[in-house]
Parts: sequence; C-alpha cells; structure tokens
Amino acid sequence: MVIKRRHWAPAAAPLVLVLLAAVGCTSSSDAPAKPSRTSATSEASATTTAQVCATPGAGPSQPPPGAVTVDPAVVGDLEAKTKNSPPGTTFWLRPGTHKLLPEQYAQVMTKQGNTYLGAPGAVLDGRKTNNYAFSGTAPDVTIRYLTVQGFVAPHDEGVVNHDMADGWKIEHTTIQNNSGAGLMAGARQQVRASCLRDNGQYGMNAYKTGDTITGLVVEGNEIVGNNTDDWEKKEPGCGCTGGIKFWAVNGADIRGNWVHDNRGAGLWADNNNNDFRIENNLLEANDGAALMYETSYNAVIRDNTIRRNNWVEGRKHAADGDTFPYATIYVSEAGGEPRVPARTDKIEIYRNVLENNWSGITLWENANRFCNSPANTSTGYCTLLVKDTHRCAQPSIATAPLYADCRWKTQRVDIHGNRFVLDTSVVKCTVACGLMAVLSNYGTYPDWSPYKGKLVADAIMLKQQNRWHDNVYRGPWTFVADDPDRKLDSVQWQSPPYRQDAGSTFGAQVGG
Repeated sequence: MVIKRRHWAPAAAPLVLVLLAAVGCTSSSDAPAKPSRTSATSEASATTTAQVCATPGAGPSQPPPGAVTVDPAVVGDLEAKTKNSPPGTTFWLRPGTHKLLPEQYAQVMTKQGNTYLGAPGAVLDGRKTNNYAFSGTAPDVTIRYLTVQGFVAPHDEGVVNHDMADGWKIEHTTIQNNSGAGLMAGARQQVRASCLRDNGQYGMNAYKTGDTITGLVVEGNEIVGNNTDDWEKKEPGCGCTGGIKFWAVNGADIRGNWVHDNRGAGLWADNNNNDFRIENNLLEANDGAALMYETSYNAVIRDNTIRRNNWVEGRKHAADGDTFPYATIYVSEAGGEPRVPARTDKIEIYRNVLENNWSGITLWENANRFCNSPANTSTGYCTLLVKDTHRCAQPSIATAPLYADCRWKTQRVDIHGNRFVLDTSVVKCTVACGLMAVLSNYGTYPDWSPYKGKLVADAIMLKQQNRWHDNVYRGPWTFVADDPDRKLDSVQWQSPPYRQDAGSTFGAQVGG
C-alpha cells in the first residue's frame, strides 16, 4: 500500500515566500475548453509516439505449439487451468469475454515464467465483482495482447501484478476501466506498447511494499484518462493520483509514451526515486502537471514535447486567489546528488518543447520539510543519505554532515536548450499562469528546526547550482524576483544577483 503523499500548497495562514519567477499570461474567466483526447492535433502528434489505445496490437489467431487453450464459455477456466498447470506454461485465451468465478477474491495466481496470450478480441472482465486479475509473487510472467477491464481493486492497490512480482512483461495489452491502479510494478518490469486507460486511480502504481524497484522500463505506451474516481477531491492533498506514480524506483527508462488527459499529474515520481531517463514522450492536456519529480534524485528529462498541461488545476488555483507557481514540470525537494550512483549526478532538463502550458518549470524546496520533521508528509522516510530518520534531531542535525544530509535538496538542476512557447490567445489565462520559478518558504517549523528564516530560500536561489541557460522564449514572458508583485524584464533576470538564462533568447511574438 502506498504511503499517502501530497505536494506543497499554501497553508491557510499566509506564508512569506521568496521566489525567482518568470511570469507569462494574465487571468480570464473566459476559460477555453479542455482539448479533446481525440482531437486531430493530438492524434497527429501521437503517431510518432504511442497511439495504441485506438489501434491495439492483435494477438495470435491460433494457439502456439504446446499452449493451453482457455475457453471463455467456461467461467473460471483461466484461474483453474493456471492452478493445474506447471510453471512456465503458455496460455492462449480464445476470442471472447473471459470471466473469473463470481467472488471478490477470485484471481489468477500466476506461476513463474507463465505467459498469457490473448487471441484477437480476448477480454478478461472482472464484471465489477473481482478485485484482482493477475496476482502472486511468481517472477517473470508475461502478458500480451489481452484486454483486462472491469476489476475493482481497492485504493492504492492494483489489478495486474497485484503483488508487485519481479520481472513481469506487459506488452500490447489494454488495461482499462478498473478501480484502483490498472497495474502495479516490481523490479525489472517492462511495460511496452500497452494502453493504460480510464482507471480509477492510476494507470500504473510503481510501488513495491517495503522494497525498491530497480530496472523499470515504460516504453511506447498510451496512458490516458486515469484517476476517473478523482481521489484528490475525495481525499484532498492525498497526492495519490495521476497517469503513473513512481515510489522508490532506482533506475527507470520512460520513453516514447503518449501521456495525456489524465486527471491530475501525467507522471509523478515521489519519494526517493533515482536515476530516471524521461525522454521522447508526448505529455499533453493533463489536468495537472505533465511531470512532477519530488523528494528524489538524479534524472535526465530530454527531447519531450509538453503542451497544454495544467489548464484545469492551474485555472482552479488562480480562481481561488492562489499565486503559487503551479508548474508543467514541478521539481519539489529533488536534485542532483553525486553520492547517489546514477547515470547523471544532476537533474538535467534539456531539448524539450513546452508549448501553451499553464506555466513552465518550478523548482521548489519546502524549508520545513526534512527527515524527522512533522512537516515531512513521507512519514518515517528519510533521504537516501541518512538511513536512520531519528538521527535527524537536535543537536546533531545542526552540524555537518546531518545539517545537509537530512534534507531533500532542490540542487544541481540544469535547464538548457529548451523552447518555451506561450500564446495567451490559446491558454486564455490571467494571473498566476506562465510562471517559471525557483522558490522556498521561510523556515518556521518545528521549533527545533535548524533551517528557520531565509536559509533555504537563499540556498535554492543562489547556492545550490540551479541554473537556466541557452533557452528560447517565445511569447509575453515577464520575470519576477523576490516577490510576485516585483516584475523584471529579461535584462534584470539575467543580471546579478540571479544571473539566470545566460545565452538565452527572448521574443515577444510566438513563432519568432
């Protein structure tokens, strides 16, 4: 079960913020309609990534040699034949709708090396009765060319690979219209060319109870319309929604996916993730951020097309008078750390195109959030540099090395070679949109915190090697430093003390 998490939102009492921000458009009650997930523009762009839900791959029309045939006319045939067959068996599901026994906990208990192949038109349907489809701790299970739908996994649990077994391959599979997460994850899991669509909480919940997931590959999938149950509305601040949620994943390749129209964030890496490569994806029209990278380490985010994200959540916060820079790429208490082994020792964000999103990139660090602080919503968890949370206490936390190592730091973030495009006639926003920000709150809590005052705010802005450079801006970008009401032009943004965007170009007109 995933520990509930939430990203920062302003408290009821005012917080004094220190920020370094780039501001674009201004507000409007004339909110544009959210782009359709099947719009011509989206469809055309998706052809270079993963347009798989509309045109799923077709499985074998005849059983492979030696395969056990599963009959859709026999209720419970799949689970019974799995139970009575040895590990390593291949099962071929005939065309038609397959059903498990009509019991809540009826499920397929897999065995090591099993393969499940769907014939064209093969569907495994939970009929809103069964909680889980494929379960068990057996490794190296393969599922291909099958549609899995209508299961009712509880909150934070999943339908396929319910028990987070290692080495599973899910390919050319449609997992749709389920409650909870469509899919859980184990180490070395590969999810390719699949459709994760319209599931109640997540398309995939990459979380493994009490362990770290290593070697995760998510490639060429369409991840669309997830969080249909709107869990953030049911449990405000739960941080428990999105297209895919990653928790304690060490080594992930997320490439060539079409992540769109999810309620909440598209991709959300949360708590002690490390060594991510997020590349060549199309991230568009998600209600929240396209990508959140939180309390995590070392990532490469490159060559992605990111557009029309955060219109729903951004507009809602703006209507509530909330001026926090809710971002398209939101880096929260996350950064590069050379002492944590990975393929990079930074968070590198480059060669991306960000077009007509609610805002741009926000780097945030909550001064009150650190190991052993009541403000740390990852209760009981500490950084990858300190294994024992209880060490982060006075008097030791006030001195080296714990003073530095008890914090998840937004540091060593290198943002370059990106193109930021903002057309206010498309986004139709007013205040609190088009923001590009580095910020922290003043440290106030708990009373024994060694990070009170402006210490963290000064560090994230000026001392932690967070840098924009060599980017291209098109549209009416305006910059703000220290206070949301203090607007700067690009010359001031590039001047001391901030010295941001050296080598960047700025154009008032979109397309220039």
